[in-house]
Amino acid sequence: MQHKAREHDGLPPLREVIDAFDLRAKKSLGQNFLLDLNVTRKIARLANARAGVPFVEIGPGPGGLTRALLMEGVTQLLVIERDKRVLPILTQIQDLYTNQLSILMEDATSFDWQGYAPRPYEIVANLPYNIGTQLLTTWLEMAAPLPFSALTLMFQEEVAMRIVAPEGSKTYGRLSVLANWLCDTEIVYRLPRDAFTPPPKISSAVVRLCPKPTLEFAPCPQTMRGVTAAAFGQRRKMLRASLKGMHPDIINILETVDIDPTARAETLSWRDYCRIALLLEERKKL
Repeated sequence: MQHKAREHDGLPPLREVIDAFDLRAKKSLGQNFLLDLNVTRKIARLANARAGVPFVEIGPGPGGLTRALLMEGVTQLLVIERDKRVLPILTQIQDLYTNQLSILMEDATSFDWQGYAPRPYEIVANLPYNIGTQLLTTWLEMAAPLPFSALTLMFQEEVAMRIVAPEGSKTYGRLSVLANWLCDTEIVYRLPRDAFTPPPKISSAVVRLCPKPTLEFAPCPQTMRGVTAAAFGQRRKMLRASLKGMHPDIINILETVDIDPTARAETLSWRDYCRIALLLEERKKL
């Protein structure tokens, strides 16, 4: 059975819904609600919302993006939400989309992403600002093959810029290395502050991350985690100092892969970090 996009879902406008349930965004949960269905539907289309593919949404809140994903044709959607206040709202949506929407009241940071099936699944989220970077790092550090086929995530624009940043730029960091080693990354949509209720202090952007079908370099994720954490954890230091805990002769490691030991973390490409990680693994086997 083919599911086509719906023009309307018959539910009240989101602003009426949050007023009816007296729902206010909680600062402690990093909440900023997207109430414009035109905006949420655009995000759903950017996420390539479609039937026959399992989708997971994090932090649905009053269900603006949830409704958009279902209206655009998603037939299998799991939403993960820790705010119990929105359960009655999500249940109303679930009643309309029988057998298509599942609700899990849980903290997404403790969810078993590696063990979740069916897979590969796609993740879509207007991420709470206070857990966005933590969640993305968790997903990128999972063992290969990655269990998801795409991530369409909204962040503060500053964080989005860090994800797609090239080496040498001001926003380049550990997140840039991990994201671009494993995925093709792109900022696909920018949103003004006034698109949200309440408006956040800074603008937001949607990033699309698609895992690369084959990796140019495939060091162990644990090694990459250690190398990038050490390098960017002391980014003002030269690499010979920041990475000295990784190997007793780190200068030789760096010189062998044609990296200046006096260079600093932000000048290396993600390929450079892969070369360091692979040589470290090779030397540890000797």
